[in-house]
Amino acid sequence: MSGYVGDVIPFSYDGRIWLFYLLEERSDEPTGMPWALVSTTDFVEYVDHGVVLPAGDRDAADFDCYTGSVIADGSQLHLFYTGHNPRRGDADGSFQVVCHAVSDGDPTRWTKLPDLTFGAPDGFVPQDWRDPFVYRVAPDQPWQMVLAARYVGRPDRRCGVVARLTSTDLEQWTLASPLWEPHRYITQECPDVFQWGDWWYLVYSEFSDAFQTRYRISRDPDGPWLAPAHDTVDGRAFYAAKSVEHNGRRFFIGWIPTKQDGAWQWAGDLAVLEARQTADGTLAFTLPEELRAAYSDVRQVSLKPVDGAETEPGHGATDRYSAWIGDPVPADCVIDLTVNVAPGTQSLGLLLHASPDGEQATVLRLEPQQNRLVLDTWPRGRTGPAQWQVNGDIPHAVELERPHPLPPGRHTLQVRLQGTTGQAILDNQTALSFRRYTTAATHLGFFTTDGTADVISLTVAHR
Repeated sequence: MSGYVGDVIPFSYDGRIWLFYLLEERSDEPTGMPWALVSTTDFVEYVDHGVVLPAGDRDAADFDCYTGSVIADGSQLHLFYTGHNPRRGDADGSFQVVCHAVSDGDPTRWTKLPDLTFGAPDGFVPQDWRDPFVYRVAPDQPWQMVLAARYVGRPDRRCGVVARLTSTDLEQWTLASPLWEPHRYITQECPDVFQWGDWWYLVYSEFSDAFQTRYRISRDPDGPWLAPAHDTVDGRAFYAAKSVEHNGRRFFIGWIPTKQDGAWQWAGDLAVLEARQTADGTLAFTLPEELRAAYSDVRQVSLKPVDGAETEPGHGATDRYSAWIGDPVPADCVIDLTVNVAPGTQSLGLLLHASPDGEQATVLRLEPQQNRLVLDTWPRGRTGPAQWQVNGDIPHAVELERPHPLPPGRHTLQVRLQGTTGQAILDNQTALSFRRYTTAATHLGFFTTDGTADVISLTVAHR
């Protein structure tokens, strides 16, 4: 398929992971939004099944087929999705409705059931009644559906609610008490609920103070929903992530948005993270092992000092910026850094897409004093030819900042580069996805600022 990946709806079935997604074609003439489908067993090799849920016709309630969920009930499959048509609505905007399709067991063939379409009940804003996620607390319990919704008559930026309905037959739905009322967001997009051991999880994406996918935890499927210390799955560049359990493992699938003139756009490239559960219920994120193993040609990186740095990292002066540059790396590779950080070190990290002298680069910077990982670029830009006409007031990409404890000692940083996208994993726990279009200079480097760090290992793996 040609186009861009929007919200992904993952479904584990018949030994495969089926990744339905909203196909954004960015055509000049709006033709409606369909669901397309790829499937995989390892997130390395994919089968493209094309469009499996076509957009409705010009006047249909589902001219745009937006986010939903897929479930199995015996031998029958059910697909719930959001219907939208810009021609249907009122002065406040176009309506959104819940739509239903079924399959006899083939995830690539669906029959729409337009008679089962329904909109928001009284008390809810009809323009936001979407992203239906269907699940059961237990096999003998009724089905539950949660939706991204908004209350009528509440403050606009605090009226978001995870609405809930129940059903015994997946056709008739009864409004129930909401799953979560945070009094915090416009709404909570793409809700996703699952149980893992003794914990229940509520995953959602929000666009209030940050465009991020967050999660809450509870011992009870009805809440209360508690916020972990670090409640985000990734940063700005891994959005609308939904999860799937497959063979006892939990994967989160989102998309890395494209950019235009420096601004993030809707839709982009599919991206996946694997979650690991810790004892207190919080989640750590890394790349799936199958994906990392696909890069099997591993080579050591030889670093050479630039600008008077010591022969190798970890030695010499601690009161300066020091950098070391290696050979160019391919646009599709996995970089693995293991480093031992000395106490008091201000910052260190990798130089990606670097020039041979290290003067220009995409910077993945670890900041122990701030306990964070950030993405930066150098130079950030100029406003004129004079030496003071630099964009010095522009910070690192703050929307990608990731909190992470960085005490002295050993740390690992893994980076997968694929074309203009990248995914960084710090200490097999914290993820930072990003996109960089400036990739002409492709050298790899390492740096420290006001301190030292021993590079224990630095490798690049090719496919």
